[in-house]
Amino acid sequence: MNVISKDLGYGIKSIKLNDPKTYNSLSFKTLNELSKLLKKFDADSKTRVIIISGNGKGFSAGHNLKEVKSLKSKSKYLKLFNLCSKVMIQIVEGRKPVIAKVHGAAFAAGCQLAASCDLAYSTNDAIFATPGVNIGLFCSTPMVAVSRKINRKQMMKMLLTGEPIKANFAKQIGLINDHFAKNKLNKEILNIAKKISSKSNLTIKIGKRAFYKQLEMPLNKAYKYTSEMMTLNMMAMDAKEGISAFLEKRSPKWKHR
Repeated sequence: MNVISKDLGYGIKSIKLNDPKTYNSLSFKTLNELSKLLKKFDADSKTRVIIISGNGKGFSAGHNLKEVKSLKSKSKYLKLFNLCSKVMIQIVEGRKPVIAKVHGAAFAAGCQLAASCDLAYSTNDAIFATPGVNIGLFCSTPMVAVSRKINRKQMMKMLLTGEPIKANFAKQIGLINDHFAKNKLNKEILNIAKKISSKSNLTIKIGKRAFYKQLEMPLNKAYKYTSEMMTLNMMAMDAKEGISAFLEKRSPKWKHR
């Protein structure tokens, strides 16, 4: 299996890229397995949060260049890049929050994967890059995800030079939330995941969808849409329970509906 999963408790599921010999490259096999697991956990009512990490020396080096070179036809290239795009969209459009846990390098489509996740944390020595320009293959699909997290000038520098950036700078420009020592990363991510898993699953689902959708709208349409989402949310049992619990100074008992 190129992708493995584990139940970490508290409604938290771990998905680990497991092809360290290729630096967890996003091959057809890996992408298909990742897509199936994301679909499975998104449909699982007990899953609250998903954590994606990589086995071995690093997170992911991006596409498997040996595989890419072997394809030799336009239709096969398009099939690979469309599949990768589908997985990234699954993460964004999925109902469950997804956290990237990055160590080592997150390059090209690996950087795209980290950027596509709702939250991203890394080790202090992690590095990020869109280095396709170095091999004559501009990181066009990775830039879709990364450019939605950082500003244009920083994005273009990464794309045009191919040079990697360090974790502290990745945090500074908004590519990741934070970075920690290797021996603290797992604990810090689990703490964040547990906090999220303690909230209403329904509320998180409504909110995540609304967040990404409103970003693509003009201001007036965004407010109209989010007003509708707030109203939908308010009609749910969990909103009524949450407000009552706050006013009564007690912990809420979520029904997740």
